[in-house]
Amino acid sequence: VQLQASGGGLVQAGGSLRLSCAASGLTLSSYVMGWFRQAPGKERTIVASISRSGGGTYYADSVKGRFTISRDNAKNTVYLQMNSLKPEDTAVYYCAAKRSFSTAQAIRSIDYNYWGQGTLVTVSS
Repeated sequence: VQLQASGGGLVQAGGSLRLSCAASGLTLSSYVMGWFRQAPGKERTIVASISRSGGGTYYADSVKGRFTISRDNAKNTVYLQMNSLKPEDTAVYYCAAKRSFSTAQAIRSIDYNYWGQGTLVTVSS
């Protein structure tokens, strides 16, 4: 199983980025997907999660109304659209996959089975 995250970069505050996570070696529709982030010196925290079908989503309070998670199971890809970026969004962003038999999302990193390598997002003020 491989999760390849991409789309990170340097952006000014107020700008936008779209992260992608391409999955291989698994059937994406069988997995809850999540985006996490880790800033320097801080713990890894949940950003957003999406259910297997895409019908249910979860967002951390800090990104609600600014970020949108989506998925295309046919393309085995998950996305994170990030708008109105702030300097405090600066972090390495990781996508993760959790094998699931339910319609729920998952917000604990410990529940996820597979992780991508991370992509760095830097927001300048």
